[in-house]
Amino acid sequence: MKRISIIGCGAIAQYVAKQLSQERELQLVAVIMLPGFEQVARDVMGAHIETALSVNELSERPDFAIDCAGHEALRQHGESILALGIDLASVSVGALADQDLYDALAAAARQSGAQLRIVSGAIGALDALSAAKVGGLNRVIYRGRKPPVGWIGSPAEEKLELSQLTEAAVHFRGTARNAALDYPKNANVAASVALAGMGFDDTEVELIADPGVSENIHEISAEGAFGRFDFQIRGRALPDNPRSSALAAMSVVRYALSQDAAIVV
Repeated sequence: MKRISIIGCGAIAQYVAKQLSQERELQLVAVIMLPGFEQVARDVMGAHIETALSVNELSERPDFAIDCAGHEALRQHGESILALGIDLASVSVGALADQDLYDALAAAARQSGAQLRIVSGAIGALDALSAAKVGGLNRVIYRGRKPPVGWIGSPAEEKLELSQLTEAAVHFRGTARNAALDYPKNANVAASVALAGMGFDDTEVELIADPGVSENIHEISAEGAFGRFDFQIRGRALPDNPRSSALAAMSVVRYALSQDAAIVV
């Protein structure tokens, strides 16, 4: 049986814990969270779960860890987990736009032999994109389209009157690196596309507020030696949190299940 530690106790972490509770060969044994959330973690994850403020406080080392808590959590815990030789899966891919963090995590993983795995999150087609990278990519564009309310709390509020929009409007156009740094709560997908393909500085990004849609729409267009593909997904949120992608949570569960599978697709 493989032992799992989760970072965070929010909507995605709770979904993952619920799904994994049904698995016989995987056991959630610990939650790493911010101070003051210990009781919350036990209430939502189970009274038997060990809680800690860092991986170094755990009574037993997990077989692998899963970050479900966002950019700051990856900054705070990622290096120490990897340095202990523990594989880490994360949905906080946008944090890797910070080159210093990227380098620190990569160095810790190389030294210990652990691996940081970026799960696919709210998007698909990353396998095709990373395969196309082998032959050479000429252009990759990611477009993120959400209803105006989906951009509340982001820099879009400074550029658009979100409540007054009557048609779609682009509020960001630039590189994946700038998108991830400027929109830390909204651009994880852009970062995933960048890492799978042409990198943070050569991947183009457009972020759009569209009053004509009710779902979060992610689009990738890629051209290269392989040919061309255009991919779109219309994502729904988790019932418990309208800001958390259901598919992102499902992709974390898929990663966990793959760790014990005899055949992995």
